[in-house]
Amino acid sequence: MSARGNVAVVGGGLAGISAALALLEAGVRTTLYEARPRLGGATHSFDRDGLTVDNGQHVFLKCCTAYRGLLDRLDVRDLVRVQDRLDIRVLTPDGPAGRLRRAKAPGPLHLLPALARYRLLSPGDRLRAVRASLALQRLDPQDPDLDGQAMGGWLAAHGQRERARTALWELFLISALNIGVDDAAMGPATMVCRQGLLGRSDAADIGVPTVPLGELHGSVAAKRIEGLGGRVRLKAKVSAVHAGPKLVVDGEPVAADAVVVAVPHRAAAPLVPAQACPDRDRWAGLGSSPIINVHVVYDRPVMDVPFAAAVGSPVQWVFDRTPTSGLARGQYLAVSVSAADGWIDTPAADVRAAFLPALERLFPAARRARVTDFFVTRERHATFRQSPGSGALRPASATRLPGLFLAGAWTDTGWPDTMEGAVRSGLTAARLVRRHLDGVSGR
Repeated sequence: MSARGNVAVVGGGLAGISAALALLEAGVRTTLYEARPRLGGATHSFDRDGLTVDNGQHVFLKCCTAYRGLLDRLDVRDLVRVQDRLDIRVLTPDGPAGRLRRAKAPGPLHLLPALARYRLLSPGDRLRAVRASLALQRLDPQDPDLDGQAMGGWLAAHGQRERARTALWELFLISALNIGVDDAAMGPATMVCRQGLLGRSDAADIGVPTVPLGELHGSVAAKRIEGLGGRVRLKAKVSAVHAGPKLVVDGEPVAADAVVVAVPHRAAAPLVPAQACPDRDRWAGLGSSPIINVHVVYDRPVMDVPFAAAVGSPVQWVFDRTPTSGLARGQYLAVSVSAADGWIDTPAADVRAAFLPALERLFPAARRARVTDFFVTRERHATFRQSPGSGALRPASATRLPGLFLAGAWTDTGWPDTMEGAVRSGLTAARLVRRHLDGVSGR
């Protein structure tokens, strides 16, 4: 296939990578520009005294078909591990643990046995949770009215008491949406529940990387793009995009037949021209929601499962990162804390004082272990803030300027701000670019 067009993709996160790969596979000449010295965007790794550390714990569900397609494009499907069926250990500081393990039955019946055996809820709360789930199935996540409502009020109106909120609904929704249920918009919350929990029986089976994120996404993606004949320009700062379209890279103008801007909304707004996106100033209303990760290295194993969730604890989800980090002895746990507004500016010493005792309460073996390393990573702008009204602020991929398109998990993908949403946005932008190029060549 002979190459056609000349497309610039700005931003080397999952949205930009996905757009570039889709365009190259369609025979479109593509150059990917990334200001940082690596690809991967919000999913990356770094070295700490010989320990390979992921900036965050980026897992996915089996229903994330676009993201899994990206893994296939990169030929790295064997570098992730997906559960044969959803199985989550749910820990508490002072009481018995719970377990949510789906049955091998059609959805949504697959979750009924899990709820029936879920010891962290009373029989009455389990029944009310089933009724609320059935009510959620009747809602349309794309209904504009849901965008203006908060999930917390809906749960209260449907009989979900405090224990059900914390031990069931928040368990999934806070990590999926990176916002508390009282502040979460009903639209994306409904989408998460219907797509992940109440849809196909295997939809919520959890996938985790078995290698560092930098290897899974960054270095492999660069090689794949270049292998398809594309160009990857790292440490290349794009400061403006103009009509034409053309862009300014490291102070020099570069012409293109189409441009995909695949950067976060905070960076996209000053980059694109006003005639392309007259509402770009409104994007600031999407805000941001932080995530912190608490990293603890023990001199011996303290957790006997690959990951677990917790309720009644500052710990939300904890992952055994020992196999992927290169640690030779002991165990490396990473605690992921979403909706971390109360922790994002807390000094590391205070985080340590809160989380080490919390981990000891969840894992008694930690009381006998010695902590050999402790550190905190912070993503201040991990996602946009998926609160009521945010859906109306998310722009479409197409702009008013011919040849200029947007991508990123913050655009109107129909998904929350996730890896899946990012990949879907890149594929959408690539499809629109091809249509644009076909239209230009057909004139």
